[in-house]
Amino acid sequence: MRAVVLLSGGLDSATVLALARAAGYDCHCLSVDYGQRHRAELSAAARVAAALGAREHRIFRLDLTTFGGSALTDNTIGVPVAGVQAGIPVTYVPARNTILLSLALAWAEVLAAPHIFFGANAVDYSGYPDCRPEYMRAFETMANLATKAAAEGVRLTLHTPIIGLAKADIIRRGMELGVDYGMTVSCYQADDAGRACGRCDSCRLRKAGFTAAGLADPTRYQTG
Repeated sequence: MRAVVLLSGGLDSATVLALARAAGYDCHCLSVDYGQRHRAELSAAARVAAALGAREHRIFRLDLTTFGGSALTDNTIGVPVAGVQAGIPVTYVPARNTILLSLALAWAEVLAAPHIFFGANAVDYSGYPDCRPEYMRAFETMANLATKAAAEGVRLTLHTPIIGLAKADIIRRGMELGVDYGMTVSCYQADDAGRACGRCDSCRLRKAGFTAAGLADPTRYQTG
């Protein structure tokens, strides 16, 4: 029951870690410092990993600002704050989930862990193509063609337990499992203290989730 859990420090990945722990998995958490706009989410990931009983937590450093192409990896591209729009927003980071999952796969093979947990969501999200269920199935298929472990008969399972849930349902499930969402940081442009802007897509989706769930929003905001 050993598993690698990709942990961003946000609401979704914290819930996934709680779900994995509740299911009895021995969780090795991986966060990636890929050059995103702030490091507050990485500090949040460390807090979440400790609070939810992860076996260990590692941060892998990989500078995607070398390529840019996203508002999260290129400071000359502004983060949208006008509300969630149709289409794929500029906060999409090219190939990010493929890279994150590949790093998790590499560590999982070293750990002899046949399970990866990932907080992809295809309901209340920003329309990223690498969050779709068909992509997750395709990655799992690839993983089971590409590794020594799979070639020797140990298949890998990619778990995406919140992929079909609305944000309110994710929050309710996490609250049932004792997740303190005040520890998490979801904002695309949080300040150094981890306070959220309240205007980016991620903040709007998170706020709407707490409202729909009928629960108080514990998020710390930069104003108000």
